[in-house]
Amino acid sequence: MKASASLLALFASIGFSSVATANCECRCVDGEVRAICSSSIDLEPICSPRICPITNPSVTPIQRPVVPPIGTETCEQKQVYNEYTHQYEWKEICH
Repeated sequence: MKASASLLALFASIGFSSVATANCECRCVDGEVRAICSSSIDLEPICSPRICPITNPSVTPIQRPVVPPIGTETCEQKQVYNEYTHQYEWKEICH
Protein backbone atom coordinates (compact mmCIF):
# COMPACT_ATOMS: atom_id res chain seq x y z
CA MET A 1 0.00 0.00 0.00
CA LYS A 2 2.80 2.41 0.90
CA ALA A 3 4.71 1.58 -2.32
CA SER A 4 1.66 2.31 -4.50
CA ALA A 5 1.21 5.69 -2.80
CA SER A 6 4.87 6.50 -3.46
CA LEU A 7 4.51 5.53 -7.13
CA LEU A 8 1.37 7.63 -7.43
CA ALA A 9 3.19 10.64 -5.94
CA LEU A 10 6.12 10.09 -8.34
CA PHE A 11 3.89 9.97 -11.42
CA ALA A 12 1.92 13.00 -10.23
CA SER A 13 5.09 15.04 -9.77
CA ILE A 14 6.34 14.01 -13.23
CA GLY A 15 3.01 15.04 -14.75
CA PHE A 16 3.01 18.43 -13.03
CA SER A 17 6.66 19.10 -13.87
CA SER A 18 5.93 19.04 -17.60
CA VAL A 19 3.12 21.56 -17.11
CA ALA A 20 5.26 23.89 -14.98
CA THR A 21 8.10 24.31 -17.48
CA ALA A 22 8.70 27.85 -18.62
CA ASN A 23 8.29 28.72 -22.27
CA CYS A 24 11.04 31.31 -22.66
CA GLU A 25 13.58 31.84 -25.42
CA CYS A 26 16.61 34.05 -25.84
CA ARG A 27 16.08 35.94 -29.10
CA CYS A 28 17.50 38.95 -30.89
CA VAL A 29 15.07 41.85 -30.42
CA ASP A 30 15.86 45.13 -32.16
CA GLY A 31 19.50 44.04 -32.46
CA GLU A 32 19.95 42.99 -28.79
CA VAL A 33 19.63 39.61 -27.04
CA ARG A 34 16.54 39.46 -24.81
CA ALA A 35 14.51 36.75 -23.11
CA ILE A 36 11.00 36.40 -24.52
CA CYS A 37 8.50 34.42 -22.43
CA SER A 38 5.01 33.31 -23.36
CA SER A 39 3.67 34.08 -19.86
CA SER A 40 4.31 36.97 -17.49
CA ILE A 41 4.80 34.54 -14.58
CA ASP A 42 7.65 32.63 -16.28
CA LEU A 43 11.13 33.30 -14.95
CA GLU A 44 13.30 34.86 -17.61
CA PRO A 45 16.50 32.90 -18.32
CA ILE A 46 19.90 34.56 -18.32
CA CYS A 47 20.77 34.90 -22.00
CA SER A 48 24.35 34.32 -23.05
CA PRO A 49 25.91 37.21 -24.95
CA ARG A 50 25.95 36.91 -28.73
CA ILE A 51 26.09 39.15 -31.75
CA CYS A 52 22.72 39.86 -33.30
CA PRO A 53 22.26 40.83 -36.94
CA ILE A 54 21.58 44.49 -37.62
CA THR A 55 17.87 45.31 -37.69
CA ASN A 56 16.21 46.22 -40.95
CA PRO A 57 15.27 49.88 -41.21
CA SER A 58 11.56 49.68 -41.89
CA VAL A 59 8.32 51.38 -40.99
CA THR A 60 6.81 50.26 -37.68
CA PRO A 61 3.42 48.59 -38.20
CA ILE A 62 0.33 50.37 -36.91
CA GLN A 63 -0.18 49.70 -33.18
CA ARG A 64 -3.59 48.21 -32.55
CA PRO A 65 -5.12 49.00 -29.16
CA VAL A 66 -4.59 46.08 -26.76
CA VAL A 67 -5.12 45.42 -23.11
CA PRO A 68 -1.79 44.03 -21.84
CA PRO A 69 -1.92 40.51 -20.35
CA ILE A 70 -2.06 40.18 -16.55
CA GLY A 71 1.34 40.90 -15.01
CA THR A 72 2.49 43.21 -17.81
CA GLU A 73 2.12 46.95 -18.24
CA THR A 74 2.62 47.69 -21.93
CA CYS A 75 2.82 45.96 -25.30
CA GLU A 76 4.74 47.26 -28.29
CA GLN A 77 5.87 46.13 -31.73
CA LYS A 78 9.53 45.00 -31.86
CA GLN A 79 11.66 43.42 -34.55
CA VAL A 80 12.45 39.82 -33.48
CA TYR A 81 15.03 37.80 -35.41
CA ASN A 82 13.71 34.51 -36.83
CA GLU A 83 16.50 31.89 -36.71
CA TYR A 84 14.84 29.85 -39.47
CA THR A 85 14.24 32.55 -42.07
CA HIS A 86 17.30 34.62 -41.04
CA GLN A 87 15.19 37.78 -41.09
CA TYR A 88 13.67 40.13 -38.55
CA GLU A 89 9.90 39.96 -38.15
CA TRP A 90 7.56 42.35 -36.34
CA LYS A 91 6.16 40.79 -33.14
CA GLU A 92 4.13 42.22 -30.29
CA ILE A 93 6.18 42.07 -27.05
CA CYS A 94 4.53 42.75 -23.69
CA HIS A 95 6.47 43.68 -20.55
